[in-house]
Amino acid sequence: MAFDASMLICLARELDSLKESRIEKIYQPSGDEIVIMLHSARERSKILINAGSNYPRIHITSAQLENPQKAPNFCMLLRKHLQAGKLISCTTFGFERAIDIEFEAYDEMGFKSRKHLISEIMGKFSNIILTDSEYKITAVLKPVDFSLSTQRQLLIGMKYELPPKQDKLPTERVSEQDFISAYERASGEMKIERFIISNFTGIAPSTAKGIAYELTGDIDSPLKNVEKATLVRVFFKIIGDIKDGCAKPYMVLNPSGEPQEFSYIPLNYFGRDYRVIELDSFSNLVDEFYSKKGTNERIKQKSGDILRLLTNAEARIVKKIEVQTSELKECEAAEKYRQMADLITANLYMIKKGASVCEVVNYYDDNMPMVKIPLDTMISPSQNAQRYYKKYTKLKKAKEELARQIELARGELKYIETVFDALSKAEVESDLNQIRNELYYSGYASRMKNYSVQKLQAPKVLKFKTSGGYTVLCGKNNTQNDYITTKLAEKGDWWFHAKGAPGSHVLMQCAGLDEPPAEDFTEACEIAAYYSKAQGGSVEVDYTLAKHVKKPNGSKPGFVIYHVNWSALVTPNEEKIKKMMQKQ
Repeated sequence: MAFDASMLICLARELDSLKESRIEKIYQPSGDEIVIMLHSARERSKILINAGSNYPRIHITSAQLENPQKAPNFCMLLRKHLQAGKLISCTTFGFERAIDIEFEAYDEMGFKSRKHLISEIMGKFSNIILTDSEYKITAVLKPVDFSLSTQRQLLIGMKYELPPKQDKLPTERVSEQDFISAYERASGEMKIERFIISNFTGIAPSTAKGIAYELTGDIDSPLKNVEKATLVRVFFKIIGDIKDGCAKPYMVLNPSGEPQEFSYIPLNYFGRDYRVIELDSFSNLVDEFYSKKGTNERIKQKSGDILRLLTNAEARIVKKIEVQTSELKECEAAEKYRQMADLITANLYMIKKGASVCEVVNYYDDNMPMVKIPLDTMISPSQNAQRYYKKYTKLKKAKEELARQIELARGELKYIETVFDALSKAEVESDLNQIRNELYYSGYASRMKNYSVQKLQAPKVLKFKTSGGYTVLCGKNNTQNDYITTKLAEKGDWWFHAKGAPGSHVLMQCAGLDEPPAEDFTEACEIAAYYSKAQGGSVEVDYTLAKHVKKPNGSKPGFVIYHVNWSALVTPNEEKIKKMMQKQ
């Protein structure tokens, strides 16, 4: 990704536009991520800083990130030193991948003091450091001691220093003569991309490829294929745009319309099936690119215990169904044993005691063939008949019980599918906690190690607004589905669910008004189809009045029944649904 020092310069300029804003709140949604909420006379803004190894970044964000009930120690230290502070400036250390956000806050004695919050965006070495006005470290997210690095330590009380210099020319100070000298020293066979990233700081490989492609039409083109003057002109034009604030944010979309790459120059080398679009700000660029990836990564890390439990439960139930189905096939012999008992009873007068087999007419077959029935020589023919009757009764009862157990197991498997579906929709930690509580109360307590039930707040469900102004509620898991259907729904509201597939309960609130227009019904159906596991372009959605939807006593979370309904075929559109979604 093109999250290099040049991108940080562009982002720092946008963050600097927030100066004079005051800190309203600081929270830490995850171990490697902090959010600083700012307010000014004009507006409220949020700065997201992620120091994780996968998607490190810093930018203004519009994402709704959850504030944990208990703040981590690092977050508490930031609140102590920065709460109610004012943002003074945001700058970079030249073309280094670090941003320095300066705040004016108050010390323990109540005097004004300057603080620096430094964000290092350096892959797995990313970090967040708080220093005083003299750059003495007062808090650090990931302390670095001598056991981790002999070149640079980051510990409370030490003076902050930038990472060791790379053996490259500093891009912010490089002259045309320096560039030409490097060009003349390089081999003509060296790739343009390799020449740029090996000689100059602050430029990502993807950007260097973009430069090579614009000059030659080939990302692997060697230096000899481009004139020196042309390369000098293009390189310094890009660097000049970055310094002057003239660079523009570009995103590359793959054939499916999903973000593929981003940069401060148009990257046209991906191919004709990829689109390059320009966004209105670098923060929106990074926010849109990473929002889904970051959320998925954060949820994936925190939901490992649930995923393991569900995977193991699914495998156990599938194996159980296989075994019981095999046993059920064996029970098909029950009728055979009854017939054998009947035939023995009908021919008792001709069967000799002590015989090992009897040969009788099978009057159950239209052709009336002779059949041989094995007998136990130690008991009488009558007792042999009773033994076969007992086998018949035992297998008949087993067949009924196995059929019941298989039906229960299949119901349990369907329930597991709904929880898997809920897990795929989880966006914040409270969603995961609702799923954990649900599993606990559903009988999985013995498989959830060291878990204690949490007292949760009322679920926050997704809200949408249709084109006709109707509010539509949508649950992301079984707990939220039950909350919508049993607590929020009124008799005159309309209820929606994808037919025959795990999915969300969707409720269109009508507040006793007349029946909504067809367009609003269609939009509610599209929401139900989108938040389901139904496959294919067109999805069949059931809808009915909420008064017809019932939850049987003792049923699993999210399970309801209804006998009066209508159906509609819809094709959900993600972009349209996202536009209808209301911020919470």
